[in-house]
Amino acid sequence: MSARLNIFANATASSALKHFIAAGQVIAESSLPAATQELVKIRASQINGCGFCTDMHTKEATAAGESAVRLHLVAAWREATVFTEAERAALELTEEATRIADAAGGVSDEVWAEAAKHYDEEQLGALVSLIALINAFNRANVIVQQPAGDYRPGQFA
Repeated sequence: MSARLNIFANATASSALKHFIAAGQVIAESSLPAATQELVKIRASQINGCGFCTDMHTKEATAAGESAVRLHLVAAWREATVFTEAERAALELTEEATRIADAAGGVSDEVWAEAAKHYDEEQLGALVSLIALINAFNRANVIVQQPAGDYRPGQFA
């Protein structure tokens, strides 16, 4: 399988991706816990059916020391006992924000309030930005059918 468009070689797409990557670096340097960041990226990527991002972020999380058990349970986080209350709040916010068109009112006040109990304003800003950014990456990769499976941790560092 090959991608419909090589977004890394396309002048316009690669230029836009550089800005996405720069935004991602700002978020990565925030006080939002790194483990939470990877869990959010994995969950949104699963929901969006983005194999490339699911592959990338599970491998990056593994390289950073995340346990296989937690990674295997991200898709079933509601029934899993291995996530903190803060991580659960972030995952729920990720789901509602990723499925924004499915909910008449977007992200519910209850989900936002739960996230706000666990994260300060700076972290909430990072979390909102991260959810928006990973959804943009997912959509680009799904549109061009970017193949998954060959990513190596640190490949784009």
